[in-house]
Amino acid sequence: MEPNQQGSQKDQIEAGPKQRILIVEDDDALANIYVERLHAEGFDVLRVANGEDALAAALRYKPSLVLLDVMMPKVSGFDVLDILRNTPETCNLKIIMLTALGQESDVERAKALGADDYLIKSQVVIADVVDHIRHQLETT
Repeated sequence: MEPNQQGSQKDQIEAGPKQRILIVEDDDALANIYVERLHAEGFDVLRVANGEDALAAALRYKPSLVLLDVMMPKVSGFDVLDILRNTPETCNLKIIMLTALGQESDVERAKALGADDYLIKSQVVIADVVDHIRHQLETT
């Protein structure tokens, strides 16, 4: 095996069965980048493009973690977060907000609603996001 293959296989073994990530992002180009990278990292990934679909997918897909944008059609990420936290089947999901909103009031609102982490798109690269996902999943 080549070293890269061993590293990927080792990561998958340490993670056990594939962990499911639900990506809620209305920007197709950005969502595709995250889907591809997370697949390459050994995750099972489902992407939806709006908050309404996110709520249905969270119940049906049963993700280990939700990567959630805030500004989306139909239902905002804040509302999705609030509903997920107040629904018995989803109240313990790990939820990382990944958004363009960087105001302190937005961060505080997300934390008050129960977000496990809050990342600002312009301040992180995809490798950082993967690291945050892995960290959250380790604390499960």
